[in-house]
Amino acid sequence: MRDPRLKKMAEVIVQYSLNVKPGDLVLMSGEAEGMPLLEAVYEQLVIAGAHVRTTVIPPGWDEIFYAHASEAQLKHTCPFDLQETCQCDKRIRILGSSNTRSLSHVDSQKQAYVSKARQPILSKMLTRSAADELDWVVTLCPTAAGAQEGNMGTHEYADFVFSAAHLDEEDPVAYMRQVEADQQKIVDYMEGKRELHFLTSAGTDLRVNIDGMKWKNSCGKRNYPDGEVFTGPNLNGADGGVNGIVKYTFPAIWQNTLVEEITLEFEKGVVVNAKAKSNEPFLKAIIGQDAGASRLGEIAIGTNYKIKDFTQNILFDEKIGGTFHAALGMGYPETGNTNESALHWDMICDLREGGTISVDSELISKDGSFVKNFG
Repeated sequence: MRDPRLKKMAEVIVQYSLNVKPGDLVLMSGEAEGMPLLEAVYEQLVIAGAHVRTTVIPPGWDEIFYAHASEAQLKHTCPFDLQETCQCDKRIRILGSSNTRSLSHVDSQKQAYVSKARQPILSKMLTRSAADELDWVVTLCPTAAGAQEGNMGTHEYADFVFSAAHLDEEDPVAYMRQVEADQQKIVDYMEGKRELHFLTSAGTDLRVNIDGMKWKNSCGKRNYPDGEVFTGPNLNGADGGVNGIVKYTFPAIWQNTLVEEITLEFEKGVVVNAKAKSNEPFLKAIIGQDAGASRLGEIAIGTNYKIKDFTQNILFDEKIGGTFHAALGMGYPETGNTNESALHWDMICDLREGGTISVDSELISKDGSFVKNFG
């Protein structure tokens, strides 16, 4: 019997996140373990009158690919994927891994090749999105592997996922519209500001130039669950956009490889020193894959206070209420950030114990809570 919360989640995705209309071309992909949500979303897409193409990825196939692919295959940009990205009206990615550590021992250079090969597809998706030609959303179906990663029981993890998605509300679609309105007040305040300053008791002291940049309201229309406001650093000024040190609180995960206790030092927008307690060579290899990978493409503040604990899944962790995160690599064109890269790697810093955010020298957040009334 299907969990009734899956239907509610599918309704939010189709009706609110993507606003699917009859005749829309929808590309949906997902991992096989996520089939319960894939099925629920597919049903709602058909009811909405969409034309749907679905790709389901069997478990273990990525391991087979990395084990046997030649360098030419690793560097290959699939023209089918690129063409679909150019043609579809809506795009849905449903996560649901059966093994979140399947690529932990894959050579970092191989992963860098694949990341770079997919860059044209990612770039096209973001460019079309910025031009309002394509709506897309990434979401997740709770699985046993996800529960293990989050150090939870299987049913406990499902409850966590559905709570983070606000599916315990009587009308989740209406609730998400209210979240959108509330976060828009923060976005409106941020517009026209010049600098963000992050400080933590652990040693983060980071200044980010946001002069002339556009702020975006992340409220379930790109990620779901969701909860953040974000922009991109202005990398074109004399200061390079980003200066100082950030000590990330939580491990950062890229291609299923976990890197702990990352410290990055920025000078004039570029990482000049990168350290980590674990997998430091991997960190440096990924940052060094192209010129844009050593610059920030995004800076964001987490606003979902139903997400309290680190689960080793960036879809949730970057939204933790009382944190900020910064992404190395490609920026979002709609923010005005010009950084180009095959990478977009979010890393999270906790502000809930001794952290502050100031905007143009005005304190807006202390110990993870907003102290500014945004009206």
